Amino acid sequence: MTTLVKPHLERPVESHRDLVDYLARGARPRPSWGIGAEMEKLVIDADSGEAAPFDRIEALLLRLERLDGWQGIREEGRLIALIGARSSITLEPGGQLELSGALCPDIHCCNGDFSRHIAQIVAEGTPLGLRFLGLGVQPFTPLEKIDWLPKERYGVMGPYMAQTGDLGQAMMKQTAGLQVNLDYADEADCIAKLRLVLALSPLFYALFANSPLRGGVPSGFLSTRGEIWSRTDPDRTGLLTQLFADGAGFSTYVDYALDVPMYFIMRGGRYLSCTGERLTFRRYLQQGFSGETATLGDWDLHLSTLFPEARLRPQIEVRTPDSLPPHLTMAVAALVKGLLYDQEALSACWEIFARQTQEERGELYVQSWRRGLRTPMGNRTLKEVAVEVLALARAGLARQGARNGRGLDETIYLDGIEEIAESGVTLAERLLSRWHGSREEKVALLVEHCGFGV
Repeated sequence: MTTLVKPHLERPVESHRDLVDYLARGARPRPSWGIGAEMEKLVIDADSGEAAPFDRIEALLLRLERLDGWQGIREEGRLIALIGARSSITLEPGGQLELSGALCPDIHCCNGDFSRHIAQIVAEGTPLGLRFLGLGVQPFTPLEKIDWLPKERYGVMGPYMAQTGDLGQAMMKQTAGLQVNLDYADEADCIAKLRLVLALSPLFYALFANSPLRGGVPSGFLSTRGEIWSRTDPDRTGLLTQLFADGAGFSTYVDYALDVPMYFIMRGGRYLSCTGERLTFRRYLQQGFSGETATLGDWDLHLSTLFPEARLRPQIEVRTPDSLPPHLTMAVAALVKGLLYDQEALSACWEIFARQTQEERGELYVQSWRRGLRTPMGNRTLKEVAVEVLALARAGLARQGARNGRGLDETIYLDGIEEIAESGVTLAERLLSRWHGSREEKVALLVEHCGFGV
């Protein structure tokens, strides 16, 4: 999402406590909890299947800007985002199109936002020869042939990513995922939820695996996006193992974030790069940078540049799943809401993972995007675990009782993903089994598999 500095964030940071309090202020009482869904989609040329160039994506945004309810955001005269009354449309570095939906009381509301968004982009994108895919990695286009979004922050992040891992720029320009934002009541509730989401990350990679291709051929991974993330930047990605320790709290997350090198700070509407210094936020607090001292706005911006499988901004953001076909897009939100917003489901789900060692958790994690639901977990597989976890989520959603206008509760959004869990055959494997024929036939297959508006 576009970072907007708010007046209260101009306050200087005077102590470690200020950073902890920033996270604590994110707590909300249970009746005020909401859920937010962020959905990234690949934008491709309808004929070739190649990544659409930025000029054509900007043309799409220009068409959308003329519709009621959208205000354009520009950098150096180029349209890079749209802000609406309830949601925003932003672009990732390679032109991936993201809807950041409004914070909603339930998934029916999220689904309404998403359906309106898809109807708009399909209507405005079709005359431009654009298609939209719910797929985790660009299927054909090599990295060097994908345009960089002309956004100042990516001019800092891109070169730095080339130094921290061999696939950091691929993460930026070739991948697409789904994120879900959730609330917490207090510190204990926040850590319990973060811990569970991190433990569930291997299951999320396996169950939602939907990126088996790169460069037009099978990559050897069911979630190539998972492999790409693992080779992006070890300082700011992966599992936060320290949160599994007894006594972990907001201070634990703050200490992690303090020791991650910073990308930049913003002053006068411009980014000042910190990457040449490999300056951590801890050192920034101690010695300043370029004559500047730390503010809460700097902390807020820094938190937005950390990419573990779950993070605090200060809402909890679940980040693992690949982008998915339209009929499954709400399954991620349904799964995490069912588990995390129902105490009975949360406790029962944690029992499944609570006795894992750090080594077991790490091995499960790296195998999950390779083997999918066939990945062993103790004496079971992730297929069996997925069926059990989905049953807990279904029960949790049923107890929450949020119904749409037809009287249906949120369990309807789990139907498609339950079929995948029960079969043990991921979306990636289904796509691979049919990956043959001409380029034209492969593009048609992709549109059938995960296209929007078809």
